[in-house]
Amino acid sequence: MSASRPGVPESFQTDRLLARVPLPGDGAALNEATLETWPGLNRWMEWAQGEPPTVAESEANAHTARQAFEAGTELRYHLYNRSDGRFVGVIGLHTIDWSVPVFEVGYWCRQSEQGKGYVAEALRGITRMCFEDLNAARVEVRCDPRNSASRRVAERVGYSLEAVL
Repeated sequence: MSASRPGVPESFQTDRLLARVPLPGDGAALNEATLETWPGLNRWMEWAQGEPPTVAESEANAHTARQAFEAGTELRYHLYNRSDGRFVGVIGLHTIDWSVPVFEVGYWCRQSEQGKGYVAEALRGITRMCFEDLNAARVEVRCDPRNSASRRVAERVGYSLEAVL
């Protein structure tokens, strides 16, 4: 559980995935998946602009994510295939307002694992966790209106389009 927010699980499981908080040593797997997926990440993710990260930068990123998790300001989970332990991607909660509570979900999947339903499965899992464990009043997915793949995932899980900003 998060040090600052009781009830925040450090991990959850779905049929095929283990979602867990970033740990020391995650940098290499995170970096491998990030580099494999960089062109897609660079297109849609604000944090993925400029040069791709080094392994050391990915390790530092995982460490920072762990600190944010402990502070309750961002709840990021690394996704692993339960059958073989392969790093699949990332899902997390950000733009958190604990007073409501409301959460915004962000996600990405490594290129070689896209199209297998992992992101939808992880989104179902984290959405369930938000409502069951965190007493969420609202959970949102925001994506670029041109990112039709991300939008389809959210719709497949049951999210509905409310607005285009």
